[in-house]
Amino acid sequence: MSRLKLRRIGMLMEPEPGNPHEVEGVLNPAAARGPDGQLYLFPRLVAKGNYSRIGIARVRFNDAGDPAGVERLDIALEPEADYERRADGGGGCEDPRITFVEPLKRYIMTYTAYSSSGPRIALAESEDLIYWQRMGLATFALWRGVELGDEDDKDASFFPVAIHNPSGHRELAMLHRPLFSGTRPEESACNPSPRAVDLDRESIWISYCPPTLEHHNPDRLGRFTSHHRLAIPVSPWERLKIGAGTPPVLTRHGWLILYHGVSDLAKPNSEVHQLCYSAGVMVLSEKHPQVIRYRSAEPVLKPELPAERHGTIANVVFPTGIDRRDDLGLPDRFDVYYGMADNRIGVARLDLPEVLPAAGEINPLKATI
Repeated sequence: MSRLKLRRIGMLMEPEPGNPHEVEGVLNPAAARGPDGQLYLFPRLVAKGNYSRIGIARVRFNDAGDPAGVERLDIALEPEADYERRADGGGGCEDPRITFVEPLKRYIMTYTAYSSSGPRIALAESEDLIYWQRMGLATFALWRGVELGDEDDKDASFFPVAIHNPSGHRELAMLHRPLFSGTRPEESACNPSPRAVDLDRESIWISYCPPTLEHHNPDRLGRFTSHHRLAIPVSPWERLKIGAGTPPVLTRHGWLILYHGVSDLAKPNSEVHQLCYSAGVMVLSEKHPQVIRYRSAEPVLKPELPAERHGTIANVVFPTGIDRRDDLGLPDRFDVYYGMADNRIGVARLDLPEVLPAAGEINPLKATI
């Protein structure tokens, strides 16, 4: 068992009574420190009919420095662009992640835009976390003849600095998870277990683009032209699928991310496949982030509380926001904000040890399950 575990602090947000924007849930927030030093959350607010907006809330802390509540402020984004709206009148701006990208000198939000074409990665920018401007959909070069921009995609987040791509050039890098046909958890659950991992499909990917905005369109990033698999499902708790969770944060050990894995809770010979979303830790090399230095063999957080086991979707913990507690003088302490059963928001704490545990999967691309 890994010594890296998350310690729950508590539930931070739940649907506000009488608020039509949140009647179907408040979940999966981004987290970022503003220019004023305060911590802001950007929860997905789900109205009737799975109509999703991205809100803005300021976190309140108690005297011990623990997150204790929020002050709802505004709406950051709601479905307005064509790529966020569906023909039936629905739409979605969902599951944001936010990083202050130093080469661009601004905050970049990645979020899932849900239109009639399906989920796609969309981008927005801000200088203050309050006012956001859309940058459009992320664009991709071909991968093995596949037009990635035409594939469903989710769970994207940026590294805060330019990093070395496989050719040795410094570029912006984004984690994401393409959803190829036949690899969704609902589809994969129907396959017998154990099974060999599909190395080309079920993965967290890393893609690279130039570290500047386009000259002819200063509100857009360039095309992501290099794509590489970073990690695939390995352990039983992540058998069906893995996806990036919190944006990468640089620590003494390398780039830290919390990610999610999906397993099947179905009983033997059952035709009903009930999914379980748990969280794990991954640490990537600082100089070469495609190298995984540590990966938890067991979940660091799994659905156990009633609010995590029962909700809009049962048995879900889904990490999306992270806050390093530099404000307390504790650079090895991280508060992780996560969705609870697609209905509420919880917060848990990770204290990094001086030395990474010896246990964990290091070379998952050669594994089968």
